[in-house]
Amino acid sequence: MPATRPACAAVAIAWFQLASIPGAWALDPPSKAPNFGSVANTRHNLTQSFLGTGAGWMDLSRNDYAEVCVYCHTPHGANTRTQAPLWNRTQRDTAYTTYDQLGTSSLTQTVTAPGSNSLTCLSCHDGRTAVDSIINMPGSGHYDSGQQSGQSNGFLDSWADGPGASPFGGHGTLDNSPAALAQFGACQSCHSINGDQHDPSTMAAFDVFYIATDLRNDHPVGVRFPADNPDFRGGATELGAVSFFDTDADGRPDAGEIRMYDTGDGYEVECASCHDPHGVPSSGPGSTFNPTFLRVANSGSALCLSCHMK
Repeated sequence: MPATRPACAAVAIAWFQLASIPGAWALDPPSKAPNFGSVANTRHNLTQSFLGTGAGWMDLSRNDYAEVCVYCHTPHGANTRTQAPLWNRTQRDTAYTTYDQLGTSSLTQTVTAPGSNSLTCLSCHDGRTAVDSIINMPGSGHYDSGQQSGQSNGFLDSWADGPGASPFGGHGTLDNSPAALAQFGACQSCHSINGDQHDPSTMAAFDVFYIATDLRNDHPVGVRFPADNPDFRGGATELGAVSFFDTDADGRPDAGEIRMYDTGDGYEVECASCHDPHGVPSSGPGSTFNPTFLRVANSGSALCLSCHMK
């Protein structure tokens, strides 16, 4: 097992290293996914079918459900603990350390706990839940309501095409204990920046994307968007629980438009404000997706300047 280190320190180191590279946010970490057409061609396709039959590196550590969408969505038996549509993932009760706890006066807006449009992303990226921990597996007789709030490895092991007696322990970690889940997470056990079990020629370092539960070195989420502040863009269109910058004036929040979500505390910035987990074409249908699932490619700080008037 690789040497342990505090999760927040690992992310902070990776953040600094990436931020120190000119134009780093315009780059996409190495991936064997072609990143065009649909989510099936992105790294969010956890079956890794884009690699061809039997080519998935993840087979040693997660159930291969052979369905792209089921790792996040289900037509029946969805998680009732979140507002996400037909959500199929385990959603733990987790306390997050948020940006307002830095003790800085630079943030003047109200900050609440991450909303559902962040919690869905964090259900993988906070490293506390395996990527294959879902509620309703494909086919009949593979449903466990207890999976809504907790990960049962016994239930996950009931899947025939699982990791079984893999030396990697299965379901995302070398060790499935709660401590190991919190320390290494579903991806950090194989993807790391210090070289432990990480071959940069075949897989991307995951440290920046292993956000963990300390969110203070990431863009604030659960923070009210200051629409009446001259340092921020105004004129967003409101449509129910979504406020968005309607760049094409069609009256609906398109995938390539930045948006804020109201889950009871006003319109707030969440993970999905800037990211679309299904991918957004960079230059229209058929083109390569924007890097790192961004709604707006950050070339020339275009993403930042969508909201910040600096």
